[in-house]
Amino acid sequence: MLYHLLISMSDEYTFLNVVNYLTVRTGISLFTAFLISFLLGPKIIFMLKNKQTVGQPIREDGPESHLLTKQGTPTMGGVLILLGFSTGTLLWADLYNPYIWACLLVTTGFGFVGFLDDYAKIIHSSSAGMSGRLKLLLELVISFSAVLIIINAAGPDYGDKLALPFLKNVLLDLGWLMIPFGIFVIVGSSNSVNLTDGLDGLAILPSVLIAGALGLIAYSMGNQIIADYLYLPHLELSGELIVFCGALIGSGIGFLW
Repeated sequence: MLYHLLISMSDEYTFLNVVNYLTVRTGISLFTAFLISFLLGPKIIFMLKNKQTVGQPIREDGPESHLLTKQGTPTMGGVLILLGFSTGTLLWADLYNPYIWACLLVTTGFGFVGFLDDYAKIIHSSSAGMSGRLKLLLELVISFSAVLIIINAAGPDYGDKLALPFLKNVLLDLGWLMIPFGIFVIVGSSNSVNLTDGLDGLAILPSVLIAGALGLIAYSMGNQIIADYLYLPHLELSGELIVFCGALIGSGIGFLW
């Protein structure tokens, strides 16, 4: 939003053209998301503690120390991450870019599923939460929508193609199989994070590091020179995703703190 506003004013104030640089907007997006997560964190935690008298039910098959040290910890803390990176992205990313909306759809959509799961845990005072089938169904619907956006954005040259990184001109034509393959990658990645989560910082720190790596890959694919050098497909619109990844890194660091 702010990006589009500042660009519209750049004819009159030429120094505003600096926001055209992806690296600049990535840094600002990261800092914006970090500030939101860092500054609002204590208030949100305080609010969650007041709303949740018991806190998150602790799984009995986890570390024995968690039954004592983690008891009473408020759940739904992921709302802090969602608030930080979605704000940073909406303020500083190009909102005409379909890849941005695909990523926002997946992250906020899966975040909403997580919210419903945590709410069920609190209401029923159980660590089970929502049924696995219902969660999987919602994840499949969200992923299907996102994959369609991505395929359409990539166009006929790359929409149904699977690129093998660092192998020159190797593109596997998956055809309609790209849809179930994309859904499998998104749902599988999400649930791998769920399996990793459970100890303090165990999921968010790898998420921050992976977001940095994926941001660099997206930026490289969006740059013709770098993409050719690394034998990556050139997708002009993909570079914008580094702004999204920057916001995710910023909110993740604030949450980790």
